[in-house]
Amino acid sequence: MKFTYRRICYFIIFVYVIFSLYAAYSVFFSVKVVSRVHRVVKKIPVDVRPVGSEHRSSLPLPGGEGKWNPWEEDEQLGLLHLQRRREAFRLYQQHVSKNKPQRYRVQIWGKAAIGLYLWEHILDGTLSPTHRTAQWREGEVVSGNTVFSFYTGPAVVQGHLPLDTAHIVLVLNGHEEQKISYATRWLQHVGALSRAGSVLGVAVVLLGDERCTNDWLHPYLRSHGGFVDCLFLVYDSPWVNEHDVLQWPLGVATYRDFPVVVPNSQLVNSARPYLCNFMGTVYKNSSRETMMRILKQGWEEECVTATRDKWLPLETAESLQQYHDMLAQSDLTLCPVGINAESYRIFEACSLGSVPVVEDVAAPGGCVGGPAGPLRLLKAQGAPFLFLRDWRDLPGLLEHERTRSKVEKAERRRHLLEWYAGFREVMRERFTETLERAFFRHG
Repeated sequence: MKFTYRRICYFIIFVYVIFSLYAAYSVFFSVKVVSRVHRVVKKIPVDVRPVGSEHRSSLPLPGGEGKWNPWEEDEQLGLLHLQRRREAFRLYQQHVSKNKPQRYRVQIWGKAAIGLYLWEHILDGTLSPTHRTAQWREGEVVSGNTVFSFYTGPAVVQGHLPLDTAHIVLVLNGHEEQKISYATRWLQHVGALSRAGSVLGVAVVLLGDERCTNDWLHPYLRSHGGFVDCLFLVYDSPWVNEHDVLQWPLGVATYRDFPVVVPNSQLVNSARPYLCNFMGTVYKNSSRETMMRILKQGWEEECVTATRDKWLPLETAESLQQYHDMLAQSDLTLCPVGINAESYRIFEACSLGSVPVVEDVAAPGGCVGGPAGPLRLLKAQGAPFLFLRDWRDLPGLLEHERTRSKVEKAERRRHLLEWYAGFREVMRERFTETLERAFFRHG
């Protein structure tokens, strides 16, 4: 019995020793086999071929020098796909950059009041500071592919402007000798910058002479050997050729602080107590005297007037408000010829929805009249005005106005306000396109 028990113990010890030796061999000498679930993959640098390459690196086979990774091909395909996406995005960015509109920069130096009409009414720009008596005012606006910067005020003087572009628009007044002398000094200053190479392109917006006598400007035009590439000229000048000399609207009297009027439903739909209005200077031996005589023949109650014998350059706050109210409360605004047929009153009436009744007669001087008469810019844009050749036809016109219904008058006001907004947009596009062509798209 003891012998049997001892043999069993020896057998157990023998088995334990054999198992221990097998375990030691398995740990230290056997090749490791890792299951697919718990395997640890050693990171091997992947040879990623360029996008579009048809050649792929060969995968190591089982039993070769490298250890087999059953997901290696999927990983390489993923990297190739990622690189293709990055390359496609890079090409897309290049396409966007290539087709992105180029932005040009142009500075406008406003040294005449019509500069504010250009900036605030045509380009829809704002100025900082907003107070009109500030010594230095500036603003920036984008039109077309051009970024316009505007500078105005008494402190805007020669040699003290931040010249961050080589293209300049000068807004000048050539209305009288004193203004011409001042404008000439600015032109000489810009001419010096042009000769020095600091300025490459120059345009001028000019409030010209009411009789269209602007010969003093000729030597500065590039077509006459000067440096001014294009000219935007107020009034019906014979110089206008729609190429380098274009006609420009007179606009509202910004020097009298006439504001930017934002149209609203009240301007269109509110009944107006007056049939017509006129507020202005009545010159001796002018057609205005004829007009006023006719109004006094039974139209005083329906047409509101405020006249004076002498022209005044500035308005008081009270007279400006009175004028504003007269326009806003009248169906029609009478616009007689002065020294020129084009007047601020025409544009101011449009701003407030009062239809201009325009004396369609060319004034004496060198301005172009022709069969169509004066105001060719406004007529070319289809201005919905009432035109009279003779103020003696006014009573018949007013009699017809009496028969119009409120609905008809409201619809006409709406049409006038829409036309004037469209006219300013056309002028904005015309101004921008002309400068981009003259400054940046030669040929």
